[in-house]
Amino acid sequence: MIHEQPDEFEGEEPVSKSQRKRESLALQKLGKTLTELKPQQLTKIPLADDLREAITELERIHHREGRRRHLQFIGKLMRSADHDAIQQALDGLQKEGLQQVQQQHLVEQWRDRLLSEEKEALAEFVDAYQPDDIQQLNQLIRQARKEKAQEKPPAAARKLFRFVRDTLT
Repeated sequence: MIHEQPDEFEGEEPVSKSQRKRESLALQKLGKTLTELKPQQLTKIPLADDLREAITELERIHHREGRRRHLQFIGKLMRSADHDAIQQALDGLQKEGLQQVQQQHLVEQWRDRLLSEEKEALAEFVDAYQPDDIQQLNQLIRQARKEKAQEKPPAAARKLFRFVRDTLT
């Protein structure tokens, strides 16, 4: 005699306890990532007021166990938050940070090329970016080379860096 049980979960399978725990830990980890952001970055993330308040409150908690419990609380608040939008905003911040790092590397490369190569790098830089004051650029390059030869602090190299950065942006 075979008993037929009604299909309570037609089309969807129940979520296991392990899966719920993994999801909860992932949300807690996302909340911990939010607590590591600077206040200026945190304003760019779409958060509910209670979640934003809990994240900023973590800074005041110094006791290890208290911090752990508060991170669990943040994870609990994350369950009701729009974690997809939060993750997208975090990805945007990370992409923005990577672009800034790439920009910084480009500026450093141009500065190094301008100091090491003679006329070729200068001509390429002027053709590519048309700086406002080529005379000042030449002067900074000469001063930076002179400082390096005399083993002085690199004040002109820093000024050259700022000049190249301002020209690129």
